[in-house]
Amino acid sequence: MAQGIPDEVIMNTSLIKELADVAKDMALQQGILMRIQETPNSSELVTYAPFTLFPTPVPKAVFLQALAVQTHYNTLVDKISQDPDFLEEALASTIAVDDFTARLFRIHQQILTEGRSQSIVLGVNRSDYMLDQRDNGSSSLKQIEINTFAASFGGLTSRTPDVHRQILKMAGRLEESQRILDNNPAAGLARAVAKAWELYGSERAIVMFLVEESQRNIFDQRCIEYELWKRNIPTKRKRFDDVCETGFLDQDKRLFVDGQEVAVVYFRNGYMPQNYPSEKTWEARLMMERSLAVKCPDISTHLAGTKKVQQVLAKPGVLEKFFPDKPQVVEQIRATFTGLYTLDIGPEGDKTVAMALAAPDQFVLKPQREGGGNNIYGSEICQVLQGVKESTERTAYILMDKIKPTPVQNYLLRRDAPLQISNCLSELGAFGVYVRQGKDTVMNDCVGHLLRTKSSEHSDGGVAAGVAVLDNPLLF
Repeated sequence: MAQGIPDEVIMNTSLIKELADVAKDMALQQGILMRIQETPNSSELVTYAPFTLFPTPVPKAVFLQALAVQTHYNTLVDKISQDPDFLEEALASTIAVDDFTARLFRIHQQILTEGRSQSIVLGVNRSDYMLDQRDNGSSSLKQIEINTFAASFGGLTSRTPDVHRQILKMAGRLEESQRILDNNPAAGLARAVAKAWELYGSERAIVMFLVEESQRNIFDQRCIEYELWKRNIPTKRKRFDDVCETGFLDQDKRLFVDGQEVAVVYFRNGYMPQNYPSEKTWEARLMMERSLAVKCPDISTHLAGTKKVQQVLAKPGVLEKFFPDKPQVVEQIRATFTGLYTLDIGPEGDKTVAMALAAPDQFVLKPQREGGGNNIYGSEICQVLQGVKESTERTAYILMDKIKPTPVQNYLLRRDAPLQISNCLSELGAFGVYVRQGKDTVMNDCVGHLLRTKSSEHSDGGVAAGVAVLDNPLLF
């Protein structure tokens, strides 16, 4: 394990068993919890959220690079969300074939036509990266995606550093235990939500967490709720059904749900087609977007996080449009891009198809979906592209270079899973928050990080999707 836990610790089976037992107990004690799959809407039975036994080595330079570029990514997302011409041009081919993106875009157009009710903008982003292994042995930071909607695990990840410190101490690795950083994204996320609530200007109004039907990951969200309550900011958890049944706008477009005025809608649900099972749920989304409540994210910021926008940003000259007089910022952002290719109809898209079919293992095919488990790899890329290569349906996807990190050995701790060594790959996320009022940026910060690790057998998927587990960087 490069710069990490030595083999004599990793291979010591009796020590590993003892450490795993302690780690699970400590995770439960620290509140690193999820509800169990069998009863996702009850807290009577809970288990520890899956996590690694040991922290994963991450070079300090690339870790700091991810944190340093995050405020620029915040600014970029915010600028894109204010540029309707760019969004329309970037998404034109996608909305012609992707119904979900098209529905979101229609809401966006309606808001533009009516005029935005609220000048306060609240952004909570997480930019995710992998470390691409270069031929000379060094690694470079390459962005997988930016999440502008419901970026999760800012709460639970703040509880994990103490667990890994304890495990390293018990394994006789005191020096390494001191290299694990404190990390509390939940406090930073709450600070941004609190600022938006304060600017809204009504002490009676609530922060509404719009949550899923199945709420296994409630404790991650509760961390942010409790941070808000510490500031005497009232929060309520509501589902789309609650908004459909009891939501309305008054004559000033103030949003009321269950009789309470809503200052901030914090969307933790609404990023997948299956989150909108009926026309009523789409009407509820439109009503919230039209309202005076601050939306996190608002509809244009939601669209700014699409894969197609990510691909368009990688084209020459596009970043310069958003940062015309800041070449260093452009350079910092562009350094994190990997190869991104269009599948639009025309010679450029045809070239992308041919390239992917010739060497599918070099690429990832990405649809316009969030939530993990949607990307397409290897021979499956050929199956999908053979089916759509002559049709406009191919424009629902983008192609990306496959990032190739170096696997590291670790143990993944999961309820009812055997304790066994795995070859693991990790993904580093940086949390960013910003608040803008009109033209004035009130807050723009990087508020913490997230390391998630999965077995190298799994191509795709996050912690909530049941594939990745929580981790901490061991900086070297």
